[in-house]
Amino acid sequence: MVTIFLLLLCFFIIIFFYIRLPKFGKLASGKRKEHIHASPNFREGKFQNVHETPDLTDGATLFSVLGDQLFAKDKNNYPKKKLPTQKTVLLDLYPKENLLVWFGHSSYFLQLDGKKFLVDPVLSGNASPIPGTVKAFKGTSIYTADDIPEIDYLLLTHDHWDHLDYDTLKKIQPRVKKIVTGLGTAAHLEYWGFDTAIIEEKDWNETVAPEEGFTIHTAAARHFSGRTFRRQQSIWLSFVLQTPSFKIFLGGDSGYDTHFKEIGEKYGPFDLALLECGQYNSSWKFIHMLPEQVADAAIDLGANRLMPVHWGKFALAFHAWDEPVKRVVKAAEEKQMPLLIPMIGEKISLDNIPERISRWWLME
Repeated sequence: MVTIFLLLLCFFIIIFFYIRLPKFGKLASGKRKEHIHASPNFREGKFQNVHETPDLTDGATLFSVLGDQLFAKDKNNYPKKKLPTQKTVLLDLYPKENLLVWFGHSSYFLQLDGKKFLVDPVLSGNASPIPGTVKAFKGTSIYTADDIPEIDYLLLTHDHWDHLDYDTLKKIQPRVKKIVTGLGTAAHLEYWGFDTAIIEEKDWNETVAPEEGFTIHTAAARHFSGRTFRRQQSIWLSFVLQTPSFKIFLGGDSGYDTHFKEIGEKYGPFDLALLECGQYNSSWKFIHMLPEQVADAAIDLGANRLMPVHWGKFALAFHAWDEPVKRVVKAAEEKQMPLLIPMIGEKISLDNIPERISRWWLME
């Protein structure tokens, strides 16, 4: 018994010091904390969703989820072969070209009307606080922080490890001019050495208008946050990005709910909606959409075209790696929702979006 006690004590001591590494970030304090507590979305000591959002659905338990993770994970959870990719040299882009480059999962680069936008960049090869876990699929890490040019606007939807990557952000820090993120996430950024003067920290339903012709609205999502055991101390959000030529919805992580319809009625229609489609399970369907709901959300938003993200690079759920794209293609075709599904690294011209999708995932 003494040996077991000592082993457990050592284990908890290691955890205690490990989660104090810089990559775990820091909770808000002082005036930033006061600002958070004044938010109408912060109640009972944490940020809340618009509607009640259980972590797990009825009938699911922590033990059943762990059992699935240990014994029921799909054998095709990871691709058997290296995925096809195309690497676009971002440092050599023609500055007046309107384009999009997807890095896999929820990380992507946009160049719109002469400005460069970077969303949730995770380029370190894994999406977990534990080294060697949640590694990127073979061949998908074709970009590193060194490939990122000077960024006019860095948009961060929330502080989960697959969206907010300490290693990537530290390396691109000198090249970021402006950051827009949600309440609470700025505490991590300040702790990591970012100049608070370049950070816009916003609640839902607020607006940043940094220069003429460019507007970024923050909007609701249905999810949660947290980099340690304490959750929902920072807010999760989506973005409405308006430039002189485009209106694009950047969804972040979200379960399906009424907010998509409300955002569509307030800001739509959209030229393009980028929506999470992957890492779902019926046991946690309130915090991540099923692929069929992704197509419904695009329709609710009034999107002219849907690009599914949050898949294709990391396995954070039990489904086959390509199941999200197969299911969303089927649902979108049934609902006559045009799709955009580029390969990782492929340059897509937003002035002339291809009408057909290549179905490159079938080329594995």
